[in-house]
Amino acid sequence: MRLTCPLCGERDRREFYYQGEAVALHRPAPDAGEDAWEAYLHLRENPAGLRRDLWHHEAGCGAWLVVTRNTSTHEVLDVVMAQDERAGA
Repeated sequence: MRLTCPLCGERDRREFYYQGEAVALHRPAPDAGEDAWEAYLHLRENPAGLRRDLWHHEAGCGAWLVVTRNTSTHEVLDVVMAQDERAGA
């Protein structure tokens, strides 16, 4: 798989570090029960199809990217800077 970094251009996937789904995880309160912490730390969705994931260009410019991809076809549909995604740009 190849990802196109907005700053560096097209690169091999091995330059990037996958960080998981690009949604805000809501950290439980410190006094939340075991079930809340178990879900926060270990339970994630794993759907087939379109996903928005957070990737770090670790072996490149160090940018944080939001990658939209299809997990069924391995097609990368979009790559944007995470800071732009956060700002709503």
